[in-house]
Amino acid sequence: MAAQFGRRLAKGAVTTAVAAAAVAALSASQAPGVTDNTQDRQNAGSQPSTEVNPEESATGNSPYYTDLPPLNSPTPSPTPGTGGPIAAGDAEAGIPATVLDAYKKAEAALRESKPGCNLPWELLAAIGKVESGQARGGRVDADGTTITPILGPVLNGNGFANISDTDGGSFDGDTTHDRAVGPMQFIPSTWAWAGRDGNGDGTKNPNNIYDAALAAGHYLCRLDRDMNVQKELNRAILSYNPSTEYLNLVLSWLEYYRKGTHEVPDGTGTLPSGRSDDNNSGASPNDPSPTPPATSRPPNSNSTPGGGDSTSPTPPGGNSTSPTPPGSPSPPPSNSPPPSTTPPPTGTDTVDHLEDAGTGKLTATAGDAFTEKIAARTETKAGKAVPKVRVRFTIVGDTDATFSGGESVATVVTNSAGVATAPALKAGEKTGEFTVRATVVGRSVPGLDYTATVTARQADALARTSDTALTCAPGDEFADQVEVKATYKGAAADGVVATATLITSADDATVNDKGPYFKDADGKTVRTLKGLETDADGLLKLPKLYADDTTGTFLLRISTTGGATLTVELEVAAATASPSPSAS
Repeated sequence: MAAQFGRRLAKGAVTTAVAAAAVAALSASQAPGVTDNTQDRQNAGSQPSTEVNPEESATGNSPYYTDLPPLNSPTPSPTPGTGGPIAAGDAEAGIPATVLDAYKKAEAALRESKPGCNLPWELLAAIGKVESGQARGGRVDADGTTITPILGPVLNGNGFANISDTDGGSFDGDTTHDRAVGPMQFIPSTWAWAGRDGNGDGTKNPNNIYDAALAAGHYLCRLDRDMNVQKELNRAILSYNPSTEYLNLVLSWLEYYRKGTHEVPDGTGTLPSGRSDDNNSGASPNDPSPTPPATSRPPNSNSTPGGGDSTSPTPPGGNSTSPTPPGSPSPPPSNSPPPSTTPPPTGTDTVDHLEDAGTGKLTATAGDAFTEKIAARTETKAGKAVPKVRVRFTIVGDTDATFSGGESVATVVTNSAGVATAPALKAGEKTGEFTVRATVVGRSVPGLDYTATVTARQADALARTSDTALTCAPGDEFADQVEVKATYKGAAADGVVATATLITSADDATVNDKGPYFKDADGKTVRTLKGLETDADGLLKLPKLYADDTTGTFLLRISTTGGATLTVELEVAAATASPSPSAS
């Protein structure tokens, strides 16, 4: 379906001055959230901040669309479920149906998993508009996957960031360099840890709007950010692309969509035209196969269009030396070495290796936070500490442990002592060992691995919640069920795994083949129950007990992880007949 072209700015027309003026107008009329918090964004211009490594942003600082929203407020969307016709309104306010559904589903999912983030779906819509024009006007199939791949330019340093391939070309088709992928324009190295399965099909596909929207939501909400706090909202947007113009542009679309929007059929959304790299030679980020021309050069190249040297032609007479204007400094002697064009090494360039910085034993019980934090130090070959270096900590292995904030990757800048301390680790429910790997961002040095262990939840004491004697007649059932409470260091021990066994005797823990028994789901006799678990209050109530025809005293033993045990007596005895009344 041909995409409709609504109101938009001409290609290349959105200069810094125009953007600033438009943002100012939006600020005055309908966008009170557009503020200039210089602490949270870079200086004027669309160049990325030197404080943010391109590999640490969602898009790798890839180009984006610069079209501004109309100054008139959009038509509010109709009330869901009315069954009425789709509301008409400004074309720019229309969002393709599947794309809009993905944004709203992502908001609902984040409301459950990270309620403190307060992520509005309009923020995802604003970023989706700027990154891909709402998936190229909603060119997606019924499952939300783009009809054709949406790829950014090759990030080979030719007018863009230089990011070597990290995915073997599996997402972007390029085995040499990375490219931003999909409707939310994730680079493969970011998608590797930020990717999510938003449509429940078992895969994490950056080309699927449901997966990409949910991933973008989690990416923005990490580090316990609250989108209701302007400063944190700004930081979240700048983490996507660290540019002042990008921040103001996204905020403008956010406020525009908050005024109202309406659903349009897939494939009919308006397409943007102005791009942040209009003066660069790269291809469009929405071209299914954009490849920069082989002859393209970075801006300000010293080469002439014809390929010759840019020095002045030799004047008649063969003397190639240009006259020196009066008062100008004398040129250096002809035998002087040319000035060096090699930039001085950064701190990162001097890092030779990583060293552990006193990390203690990493052990935690399932569901608890680790008391120790991982700390790594960056050092030169001579062992000197290197400050202001980015260290990435990545959780590796079959585990559901995370850093605080729920992420599996964290990047920290080393302090003046060259030490980077990772956020606190929180154990999941999976027990066993996993690895946290520390690497230096932007420097190929061996990583440093830390082994962490998650142990099962434990109890050190068990006690019955009632002292009622447990008795039963042969062939009958016990009137009371056995209930116990597990504690650990005096506190209720929740989620502790327990086993209940009818044992032969106090000195023989083998299963008794006579006496009381439990029943399984099919009504068959069982005398051992495994995989029992205490509730949130540390309580465990066993199923009903039954007795066979054997009389006597029997033992039920309950044990838990952590070593807590309790032995309960069960009495099976025939009912005692009441004495007959004496004759009068």
